[in-house]
Formats: sequence, C-alpha cells, structure tokens
Amino acid sequence: MGKFSYLVKRIFHADYSNMIKIAKNVSVKANKNFVRIFADMVFCGLRYQAGYYDYQEFEFYLLNNKQRKTFLTRGLNNQIVSKYNDKNYWYCFDDKVSFNKLFKKFMKRDCLYLDNNLDEFKKFIKDKKEIMVKPIDGDGGFKVEKIKVNIKDAEKIYNQLIENNQTLVEEVVVQHKDMASLYKNSVNTIRMFTFYKDGKGYFLQALLKIGNGGVIDNFCGGGMYAFVDDKGKVLVPAIDQDDNLFSVHPITKKEIVGFQIPLFEEAKKMVCEASLVVKEVAYVGWDVAITSDGPVLIEGNCYPGVFQIRPSMSEKKEGILPTYKKYMDI
Repeated sequence: MGKFSYLVKRIFHADYSNMIKIAKNVSVKANKNFVRIFADMVFCGLRYQAGYYDYQEFEFYLLNNKQRKTFLTRGLNNQIVSKYNDKNYWYCFDDKVSFNKLFKKFMKRDCLYLDNNLDEFKKFIKDKKEIMVKPIDGDGGFKVEKIKVNIKDAEKIYNQLIENNQTLVEEVVVQHKDMASLYKNSVNTIRMFTFYKDGKGYFLQALLKIGNGGVIDNFCGGGMYAFVDDKGKVLVPAIDQDDNLFSVHPITKKEIVGFQIPLFEEAKKMVCEASLVVKEVAYVGWDVAITSDGPVLIEGNCYPGVFQIRPSMSEKKEGILPTYKKYMDI
C-alpha cells in the first residue's frame, strides 16, 4: 500500500472519537491547548504518516519537525512492508508449520504438527514432562501454553489440543540462567529486526521482552519490553501495555536497566543468517530465545511492529529511521 492510498484509508477509516479522546489526554499531559494538539496531530498524520497512536506513543508533542523526521511511524512501516516483503511469501512466517520446516536449523528443538497422528504424538511426549502448544496461525501469544504431559493421558491431551486448535506442539525451550533471573515463568525473548539486501542480512535493532505474571512475554499478554543497544545491554526501563515503567522487575526485583543479554553477538549472527532463507521477505522481526547452548529462533514476523525509545526516555530524542535508511530506500 503506497503513501497516498494509506493516507486515504486512514482518513476514511479513522476512529475520530478515539482520536479526540487521545488528543484530550495528550493536551492534559503536555499542558497544551486541545485545539493546538488536535491540529498538530492532523498535521503529523499528513506530513509523517503518524497516526494518533504514533503521536501519543512517540510523544510527537515533545519534538520539533527535525526530530519527528527520524521516527518510524506506522504509515512508513506499512510502506516498508509493502515495498520489501512480497505478500506471496508471508505464509512462510504466518503459517508456523511452514516456518518450522524452513527455519529448522535455527530452531534447534523438536516440533510436531498434530495431523491425525496420535501415535506420533505419543512418541513425541514419551520422554517429556512438559510441552509448548500453540495454534499454527496465531499471533500475540494467543493460545500459547506450556502444559504437562504423560503417556497415560496421551489420547485425552491429544483430543483436547485438536479441539482447541492448538495443533502445533514443541519441545520446551530452557532459557539461559541469566535470562531466567529476570523472570523464570516465561521464556524472555529478544525481538531482533533484520533487513536483507544484496545477498547479506543486516541487523537493525533489538528489544528485550520480559514476562510479568504470566507464562508468555508478549506485550498484549501482560509482558513488557525494554530497548537494548547493539551490544545487548538494556538502555532504558521496561514498559508495559499500561505505560508503567520498570527499572526493576516488580516480581523478581532483578535490575532491568543495565542488564546484559548473554550470547547477544551470537544471536545477531544467527538472525542475519536466517534472513537469507526467504529473500522475498526482506524486513523481518525475529523472536529469539537464549539458551545455555546458544540462541534459538522462536518465530519470525513479516509485518514487524513499530518500536522506538520514547523521547522522554532519551536525551537524543531520535527515532530508528536513520538506521533504517542506511539500508532501505524510504
């Protein structure tokens, strides 16, 4: 979808009542006149393809126009995906069975698709106490669970998984002890962004996702995330879906800011290599777990979300777009 068609779609399908609500919230937070905020919000939508959520999340009300130009907005992200990710190959990432086959080298764990194969399921769980189960086409951690298994109840478990559409089962990833020290009840993954160009994969940026009370680290599932530098060190406090900031994990009391992700360079090397597998999808957000034996792929996203450090959390007040422009024609 091009810039013009995206803008037209946003104009005709925007939730204006919610836009007004957000503009009012921002005007109170910024102590600025509502009309000025609303007008600036419209301007940013037209000039930078920044939706009202972008305007609020990336605090455009704190920035001058030079700083705003450095931020990746949802409109620009849409342009990147449309230009560099061939939709005919999205299934390689959206269909988890296809993904697991294509990226088996990087997953480094056993997986099984439940397709009328109870005997295979029994073999799969024979030496296991727990497995991860998920739908083949879900996202956001929906219906992703870790369950206990045993041979005695294999048929019952199998039928329940089929009924729940949790037809992809995987060996449980045991994360590195340093990653578990942050929060042990979920696998705390790294979202790592890469771009493929001219036969090479390039690392763009990364953020650390951390569980907080549940068994998944997804933002929409109660988790939080924090940005890391190119060496894997956490730069700023983690943030959750309710905009709460955490320098220290609220449950484990582990320091988040300054945390060093183990084996980060190995993880960067792995995702850059993985980016060569489906060259038709050049821009990917990978979810990576760190185990004591090295990094492993959890999944890949061919429509990556938009993540940047908020201006109020950074002295530089610069978005990720300058990094992207080193490799992309946008």
